[in-house]
Amino acid sequence: MNDKSSNTVWHNATVTRERREKLNGHKSAILWFTGLSGSGKSTVAHSVEEKLHQKKCKTFVFDGDNVRQGLCGDLSFSDEDRKENIRRIGEMVKLFLEAGTIALTAFISPFKEDRQKIRSMVPHGDFIEIYCRCPIEKCEERDVKGLYKKARAGEIPHFTGISSPYEEPEKPEIVVDTDGSVSLEETVDNVLAILKSKGILV
Repeated sequence: MNDKSSNTVWHNATVTRERREKLNGHKSAILWFTGLSGSGKSTVAHSVEEKLHQKKCKTFVFDGDNVRQGLCGDLSFSDEDRKENIRRIGEMVKLFLEAGTIALTAFISPFKEDRQKIRSMVPHGDFIEIYCRCPIEKCEERDVKGLYKKARAGEIPHFTGISSPYEEPEKPEIVVDTDGSVSLEETVDNVLAILKSKGILV
């Protein structure tokens, strides 16, 4: 799919990202949570957002299931459509970055190439990859949505970790163990500490 529309020119707004960040009292960034289904991506992302909201930060969580209700509702779970799903999200969070917002995403995003593409779309340091590391056995044990059971029964094709690969991040900014060995509160605090160290939060 062609990423560029013809006969269009980017319009530079007078209200810049820098002015929006100053008004918000924090820098904007993309927090990209990736991991297997059931690894706790959404739980951690929303918990981080809650803490940020309490600090009066401007935030928004793009959750995989929610996005597929509308923006990406026309896509399947084939490898090709997974790539298009992530491309669309990448373009969306890039706009939120310009809006001075801390955009959090919770997507399996199984392919390294796709995650790297999003990273390359934005200025250095704006993309923070957070790997929610959890053994597939633990994810299957949770199986909150019953998806692994269906995948094992052959009812869901192209299921990550079963019939489709998950490519672990090689050098994520943050690795959080979501197998239960670390509390959710500690995990959230660790993420916020990284944001402070990078100057995103004061």
